Amino acid sequence: MEQHTYTREEVEAMQNVDLRTVDPDMLRDIRDVKVNTALPKRERILDFIRQIGNPYCYRHGKYVVKVSFTDTDVTLEDRMLSYIRLKC
Repeated sequence: MEQHTYTREEVEAMQNVDLRTVDPDMLRDIRDVKVNTALPKRERILDFIRQIGNPYCYRHGKYVVKVSFTDTDVTLEDRMLSYIRLKC
């Protein structure tokens, strides 16, 4: 199977999807993604992207999920603990 190589512009377009204007019906539901864990890491990543379409914006049921990353040393666990402390 031939793998698509994404250009910088294509990746930036996926990252910049606007949640306010995206059509949820055009997004794939992550619950339908089934990655073959027997594949090598690189192939698993490519398989996931092939199935999900846009790894930065997808659906989980009726919810639209947008993923973004910040260049920081703070971990997700640190952020979650900070959020929980703030709410308690």
